[in-house]
Amino acid sequence: IMITSARRQEDQDQVAHLIRSIRRYELLRIAFAQLLGLIDDSQTRMALTELADATLGASLQSARAAVIRSLGVADLDLDFAVIAMGRLGGQELGYGSDADVLFVFEPRAAAGALVAVSDGPEEPTAANRAHAVAEELRGMLSAPSSDPPLILDANLRPEGRNGPLVRSLSSYAEYYARWSSVWEAQALLRARFCAGDPQLGEKFIDLIDDIRYPPGGLPAADVLEVRRIKGRVDAERLPRGADPHTHTKLGRGGLTDVEWTAQLLQLRYAHEVPGLRISATLPALWAAAEAGKLSDDQAAALEAAWRLASRARDAIMLVRDKADDQLPNQGLVLAAVGRVLDYPPGSDPGQLVDDYRRTTRRARKVVESVFYDAPAVDPTS
Repeated sequence: IMITSARRQEDQDQVAHLIRSIRRYELLRIAFAQLLGLIDDSQTRMALTELADATLGASLQSARAAVIRSLGVADLDLDFAVIAMGRLGGQELGYGSDADVLFVFEPRAAAGALVAVSDGPEEPTAANRAHAVAEELRGMLSAPSSDPPLILDANLRPEGRNGPLVRSLSSYAEYYARWSSVWEAQALLRARFCAGDPQLGEKFIDLIDDIRYPPGGLPAADVLEVRRIKGRVDAERLPRGADPHTHTKLGRGGLTDVEWTAQLLQLRYAHEVPGLRISATLPALWAAAEAGKLSDDQAAALEAAWRLASRARDAIMLVRDKADDQLPNQGLVLAAVGRVLDYPPGSDPGQLVDDYRRTTRRARKVVESVFYDAPAVDPTS
């Protein structure tokens, strides 16, 4: 619908408005379906992800066309793909989620082969054109409007904010071969092609598989580095004044705890457990359990906390109409969040807080055992 409708528009601003207004309508439709019990939480996350994918696909087509018009050329002579990362890559989007992405391009002359960034006179032109497409795409989806923005966050790219916004496939290959660090391998666990040229997307995924699923598993030094980074996240990123027991993202037993535990298991064992080669959190947990890397009780405790934290986060967004990771402790907002989470009318709102703390406390015990205390070298290897 987005693509068909956009093609009828000649003005780029109108195209952006149309795509975003359709997205707003679909967001409301998903929210109403969830609140009425027509779809469950898993279906909600998938629907939100598919909506983001469709928005990116339609917007990318329009962005390419806008750059072609601005340059006065017949074609950009390059392939361009958007790689979903983070919760978008895991197909786990919530109502308030940004879209973590990487941008990759390949000059048509280089199709079928990886060439150095400096090879061929077409590469700088292709890089400039690809950068223009990415900027046009970001502007379309984030410009001030009555429609909600879809913020594209590209900070998981090589070198983070200091690195180029867009890289060629060959540049990614060179970077990951020479300078990739363990945090980048961890971030790539959720990478998934979501928009643009599918063949280029497939090439990128093939390129990164040995990075995110290291042959032979993760060296002990890298296991310790992942733990060190997580320790810094725990100590430094929780907002001032936030309650660590009820912060859905960074709190004890919250989303970050569960996701990092799943990701460390993937980094360590995906080379030998095919089921761990997946971008979604819950299937990775159960693949680890099936392989004997977690007990069923541990996987169940982590899943329960992840589901409750995700549901609470979405409920807060629906109630307050703004993203907030902190579960309220009392008052009308807490009562409203409880209703969204199917607590009966008139029930004690504090029951939600008690249930949340109990569920995440169980998960945190698993995190401490599996993520922090497990030997850095697999004793069975």
